[in-house]
Amino acid sequence: MDCNNCEHRSLRTFCNLDEAALKDYAAIGVETSFAKGATLFSEGTRSKGVYVICTGQVKLFCTSKDGKTLILKIAMPGDVLGLGAVLSDSAYEVTAETIQTTEIKSIRREEFLPFLEKHGEGSLHAAKALSDDYKAAFFDARRLALSGSAAGRLAGVLLDWGKAAASCGKLEMRFTMALTHEELANMVGSSRETVTRMLTRFKKEKLIEMRGSSIMILDPELMESLVA
Repeated sequence: MDCNNCEHRSLRTFCNLDEAALKDYAAIGVETSFAKGATLFSEGTRSKGVYVICTGQVKLFCTSKDGKTLILKIAMPGDVLGLGAVLSDSAYEVTAETIQTTEIKSIRREEFLPFLEKHGEGSLHAAKALSDDYKAAFFDARRLALSGSAAGRLAGVLLDWGKAAASCGKLEMRFTMALTHEELANMVGSSRETVTRMLTRFKKEKLIEMRGSSIMILDPELMESLVA
């Protein structure tokens, strides 16, 4: 990987920097490939740095004292993980685990903060990343609290992933479903059986196309009507 020559840089908000900032950004951190199931950081541990996703997907989740797990988000390429904890010098709020082979640029706090202080553009991008996290958390909470049906909540999650895939330069809303039906049910506050039934329904109604783990949104407007 090479930040200066990355073909995806223009599609990654945080990495899309001017020449001077990009040069300094490329000089800090370490690029590493993680296999599926690798833990980047754990909930409650002291923050040491941020993790920028170059390719792949990362599951963010928290766990209760009695062992129950809540999946909060599937982070996509361009997302900056651990940003809030590093800026506030506090513990990580969640656990981050790769759900497929994932390329990560990890940047220690001691390198990251001086970079933000030096480059105003980097600070603005960090602020936008935090804002995006806030909005995503708000919409997720709204969807779980106000959507009256499991179909609506599931449609909302699939649409979010489809839109994220399209924003990464793809011509269609196609993405790889890296979660099991059980994990997907956890995200939408439903049961595995209901999620399986709803996916089959969406497929029959030609709202989505499924080929193995690949899903493509065929009718975004009708999916949106389910969410409303």
